Amino acid sequence: MKNKIEKVLIALDYNPTVQKVAEAGSALAKSMGAEITLLHVMADPVYYSETGYDPIMGYTGFTDIGPMKLNTNDALKKASQQFLDKSKLHLGDKSIQTLVAEGDESEAILKAAKHLHADVIVIGSHSRKWLENVLIGSVTEKVLRHTTIPLFIVPTKKGK
Repeated sequence: MKNKIEKVLIALDYNPTVQKVAEAGSALAKSMGAEITLLHVMADPVYYSETGYDPIMGYTGFTDIGPMKLNTNDALKKASQQFLDKSKLHLGDKSIQTLVAEGDESEAILKAAKHLHADVIVIGSHSRKWLENVLIGSVTEKVLRHTTIPLFIVPTKKGK
């Protein structure tokens, strides 16, 4: 295991508290002089297109993508990429890489970390009962259980 953190993978989901995760991960990476990759995993395109559900545009603070129909996989990928681009702009670092993946969230995060040779994964846990969420089987818990690299968990709560 190398001693220096050179690559940080920041997994950003659909939760509006993700801004805190992005900022904490970016601060960690910058303090170590590490490269940053922002990742968004599209788990189920149908989930994103349900009536009344607007995950990409639901982010607060730094994303104003505007109205977009998410009724196709291509439209969802485009919206996800725009979200990551806005996140990158908010973090103020043009060297940040972005990646949109598909599939099971935990598997896609682990696969991306391996492919990128990430030294640490930054991920949020936005349950009000964080320990309960970890024990029950959240994406964060699955990544924690299967990763071979350090995991930096950012506890978040809506509105905090």
